[in-house]
Amino acid sequence: MKKVMGFTLIEMLVTLTLLAILASAALPLTQMNARRSKEQELKSVLREIREAIDAYKKAADEGRVEKKADGSGYPASLQILVDGVDDKKSPQKRKLYFLRRVPRDPFFPDSAAPAASTWGYRSYNSPPDEPRAGDDVYDVYSLSTDKGMNGIPYRTW
Repeated sequence: MKKVMGFTLIEMLVTLTLLAILASAALPLTQMNARRSKEQELKSVLREIREAIDAYKKAADEGRVEKKADGSGYPASLQILVDGVDDKKSPQKRKLYFLRRVPRDPFFPDSAAPAASTWGYRSYNSPPDEPRAGDDVYDVYSLSTDKGMNGIPYRTW
């Protein structure tokens, strides 16, 4: 008589149960890694935008960018940082560019929205605890109402 080799139904169920337990343990780790990656992207993008705003302000203070007498010296919009402005000190009338593109807020829910509309804006004349848009862009913040893994709301980063 020939002996048939194979798995019994019980062995298969035990194996599938163990695989399901391992998969359910791995899912939260995957979600946490995805969130951590988005948080790193948010930090990086905020740094990039803020450095561009500061570079624009420095150029305005140096007289390289046209600044109104009653203006703060900060850009009127993020798009100006991408489009560039005429360098007032350049004999060849070169443009100064501060950003290659306006980055998106990685936590903004609508992926079809224009990148510039994914940010909240703070003007130079608004207080830090109640940021509001105005004639210029002094700072940007995330519009997300969520908190980071460190417990601090994304909008205050």
